[in-house]
Amino acid sequence: MFNQFRDRFPALKDKWDEYISYYNRIEVPAKTVLLKEGEVSQKAFFIEKGCLRAWFNNNTRDITFQFAFENEMLSGADSFRKSIPSFFTIETIEPSILHWIHKKDLDRILADTSRIPELKDNMLDAAFERQYHYMKHFLSFIKDTPEQRYLNLLKEKPHIVKRVPQQYIATYLGITPVSLSRIRNRLAK
Repeated sequence: MFNQFRDRFPALKDKWDEYISYYNRIEVPAKTVLLKEGEVSQKAFFIEKGCLRAWFNNNTRDITFQFAFENEMLSGADSFRKSIPSFFTIETIEPSILHWIHKKDLDRILADTSRIPELKDNMLDAAFERQYHYMKHFLSFIKDTPEQRYLNLLKEKPHIVKRVPQQYIATYLGITPVSLSRIRNRLAK
C-alpha cells in the first residue's frame, strides 16, 4: 500500500522499512470518531480504504468542511503539530481501513528526513494544495449560490456525491438537506 510513496522517494530507500513500521493498521466501522473537537490530536491517519469527514459543531449543527478518501492523509493538523485542542472532529463515514502514526513517531521521521529536498518540496506542495482547497471552498460561500456550489462539486469531485450521504454533503455546501434535495430535483428536470 505504501509502495507508491516509496517509489516517489528513492532517498528514503534505506530507512523505508523503519518508517513504515511506525504505522499501525486498524479496521473501523462507519461513524467511528477518530478525533473529538477539543482534544489534542496525537495521531495522523492514512486511508487505505474508506472515507473520513472533518466537521465542527456550530450551535448544535454539524458543519462538514473536508472529506478524505483512499491514499489521503487526515489529521487535526494544527492540533497535531502544535499540541493544541482540535477545532474539529474526524470520523469515518464508511467502514474503513486506516494506518495511523503517533505524533512522536512522525516527528522523529520529519527530523530524520528534514534535509531531503524532494521530500520537503513534496510536503510543502501537499500543504499548499490543502490550503488552496480550503481557500477555494471558503470563497465559494461568498461568490457562489448553493446551486452553483453543488454543480462545482459534481464537476470537480463527483466521487463525493457518489459516496457521501446527502446530509453531510448539505453541511459541506452550507445548506440544509431539504435545500440540497430541492436543488437535486430541480437539476434532474
